[in-house]
Amino acid sequence: MKLAVLSRNSKLYSTRRLIEAARDHGHSVRVLDPLRCYMRISSDGFAMHYKGVPMSGYHAVIPRIGASITRYGSAVLRQFELMGCYTPNPSDAVLRARDKLRCHQLLAAERIGLPVTVFGDNPDDTHDLLDMLGPPPHVIKLNEGTQGAGVMLTEKISASRGVIEALRGLYANFLVQEFIDEAKGADVRCFVVGGRVVAAMRRQAPKGDFRSNLHRGGTAKGVRASAAEQEVAVRAAQVLGLGIAGVDLIRSDRGPLVLEVNASPGLEGIEEASGVDVAGEIVRYVAQHVRRPTRQAGAPSLIRQVSRN
Repeated sequence: MKLAVLSRNSKLYSTRRLIEAARDHGHSVRVLDPLRCYMRISSDGFAMHYKGVPMSGYHAVIPRIGASITRYGSAVLRQFELMGCYTPNPSDAVLRARDKLRCHQLLAAERIGLPVTVFGDNPDDTHDLLDMLGPPPHVIKLNEGTQGAGVMLTEKISASRGVIEALRGLYANFLVQEFIDEAKGADVRCFVVGGRVVAAMRRQAPKGDFRSNLHRGGTAKGVRASAAEQEVAVRAAQVLGLGIAGVDLIRSDRGPLVLEVNASPGLEGIEEASGVDVAGEIVRYVAQHVRRPTRQAGAPSLIRQVSRN
């Protein structure tokens, strides 16, 4: 298998591990900076160059697209798909997961548990919007924040209004959610590969914080996710169309609730905490699909069919 990894930095732990795993399994692998990929789009076909050299012959691509390059990175990934290349995480699925509001709407439509969430635009509606949510504490999240950035906890209604007014003044998109007090600052990251949870870890927020992200000083230890947690994680990934996903769950009195679904989950924390070769699981899954090709949403034949209709 000739494999491409879309990543801006080949020295990142997750990228390095995917390279190692691919080579250990006898595959050819190359890291491509998505910002150096450029495309020719025409009714007579699709082409892509990388640093002046035509790109061809790749069987599969694994996207490691950061939030800051979501738009361009997803366009590059879509071009690979249109050129007949398999990816476990199609471009449209990456976009669905990256947009927290869209993600929550899709999950809620499938009756997957998540914290009660409200969203509004007009300042005149703030009072009623917060009434729809309920009393504080409230968690306010930027719609496209990552690794705990842009996540705030407000303990008074006046504080919630103040933060909302400030964010609206910056023209930021954000969500407001209920705070799950019984979780005690902990969540569970389930790493889903190909419809099963291959590894899980429990992350605990540092003292004085409620965000359990490892980049924010949280700690992690490997756990075995419960049957209910595994079911919710797998369903969440499937609803968004992701073959590979990090699904963050919070344990509540009403069962596991989905906090976020990450389409480019990091490997360092989960591999260290669980001891599982997650990179190897990913490469094996991708190789199986290359050997047994399956049609994906957005495949060229589907697009031609839709255009004819």
